[in-house]
Amino acid sequence: MTNKVYIIGHRNPDTDSIVAATAYAKLKNLLGMNEYVAARAGKLAPQTEYVFKRFKIEPPKYIPDLIPKTEYYMSDKFVAVDHDVSLWKAVDRMISTNAPVLPIVNAGGTYQGLLNYNAFALNSFKILNPKRNEIFLTSIHLIEKTLNATPIVAFDENDYFKCSIMVADDELESTRTILEEHKSENIVVVCGDRQDIQRLCVESKVRALIVTHDYVVPKDLAELAKKNRVSVLSGHDSTLKTAMLIEYSSPVSSMADMNVLPVHANDTLQKIKPQLKDSPSRCLPVVDNDYKVIGIISESDLLHEANIQVILVDHNEPQQAVEGLENYTIQEIIDHHKINTFSSKLPMTFINKCVGSTSSIIANMYREQRVSIPKDIASILLCGILSDTLVLQSATTTDYDRGIAEYLSSITDLDIKTLGNDIIKSGSHIDGRTAEEVIHQDMKEYKDGKFKYSVSQIEVDSTRDIIERKKEFLEQLETERKAVGALFSALLVTDITELSSIMLVAGEQKFEDVLNFPKRDRHIYFMKDIVSRKKQLIPLLSELMAKVE
Repeated sequence: MTNKVYIIGHRNPDTDSIVAATAYAKLKNLLGMNEYVAARAGKLAPQTEYVFKRFKIEPPKYIPDLIPKTEYYMSDKFVAVDHDVSLWKAVDRMISTNAPVLPIVNAGGTYQGLLNYNAFALNSFKILNPKRNEIFLTSIHLIEKTLNATPIVAFDENDYFKCSIMVADDELESTRTILEEHKSENIVVVCGDRQDIQRLCVESKVRALIVTHDYVVPKDLAELAKKNRVSVLSGHDSTLKTAMLIEYSSPVSSMADMNVLPVHANDTLQKIKPQLKDSPSRCLPVVDNDYKVIGIISESDLLHEANIQVILVDHNEPQQAVEGLENYTIQEIIDHHKINTFSSKLPMTFINKCVGSTSSIIANMYREQRVSIPKDIASILLCGILSDTLVLQSATTTDYDRGIAEYLSSITDLDIKTLGNDIIKSGSHIDGRTAEEVIHQDMKEYKDGKFKYSVSQIEVDSTRDIIERKKEFLEQLETERKAVGALFSALLVTDITELSSIMLVAGEQKFEDVLNFPKRDRHIYFMKDIVSRKKQLIPLLSELMAKVE
């Protein structure tokens, strides 16, 4: 069963990607589908952080990867028992709930051990072994609950003691001799309606007397038991059955397998598989950071579909998606980029529109579903459109985007030009930021034939600061290129005042040999009227790569 559907954008997400995930998850929630959760696959860029802070919206959950983890396959339907429940009650609960294992927890819910059928069978053999000469841990309270007995007189009910059982079915004198021989032990005597035996046990100050078959305990005997501090319980069953049941009144913690260590929800499947294999029951408890049990995972769980699915927004290329995506079912893709080679195991909804922003598509989906857009969501949707279209000036801008932007402006009372300038400026400053931070702010990886490459983009009100630090940026681009074996890595620096760009390139010589753009400096090119990476730059780069040997 699917417990969560993550709506997530591409790695190194820009404002449009984060806004689209947030707004679409909100739409799903408003339609009554609360399993949909907005997520992000990277750090918030300064511009995005500004937008979410300005409109007081919590950013999506950060998910660095979707590598299969315990939490995606475990079952959160489990039964746990307190450590001082009797073994009998614990096993009864296992059977009634058809649970393969039973986590044992303390009063605070912290994991203590695991009861499984292997541990139960081993301890049952010890209990039922006629050659044993053992005592076991119990308490008057646990005996009472195991037998469903009625306390007539009870002392120190919750104190654990090492108990030995005696069935009083011999003659009086023989019983007296046995009691004398075991005088130093905490003896629990099981007796029928033999009042002489009952009195002898009380006078001998045994730890407890269990009277079977609901036989009436005389009042004077009860008074004597109080005086001698002997607990007396009235049971319902036969002497034989009572004696056997008492031996299952040990606290379950004393019978559990303490060698089974729990796993954590964020442990990868690769990490826990050896531990699962070594577990006698092929099951493991799952705990949170406070060591409290939150689920159970078994080997059979790994054969089922994960309990999460995914919706992709603002991208459709596998190399741009969150790592580990291939392990899960993709429900939908909502995008405005070119369609890359993409395959899926199951049919899905694929919405791809030739517009300037994914936020435009999501905003229109509210109208299609006849759902009123909350004002804060409408505000960030407008920000998503304006950031991705350079305040509706990019070559990617369509009448569709302009119409949606006007609609959102009217319901939020936000001026398009003023808001646009605010959000563009919020992401244009590079003071105090490393070259790596700037390059990763909005970096996308591509594959064209046999070549891999990456292009980052940043909008600024002046390219001066970037040029002054060109050595630092070019060195970082070369590091990025070598890390993945790419043909080249580039940074497109768009001047929002001039609506043109410069491009810094670190690449193999055979690629730079085919670059035919005007040079501003070594490895720096002037890109007149180029402001859109998607619609203008990538098609140009694709043509040039075709010329590379």
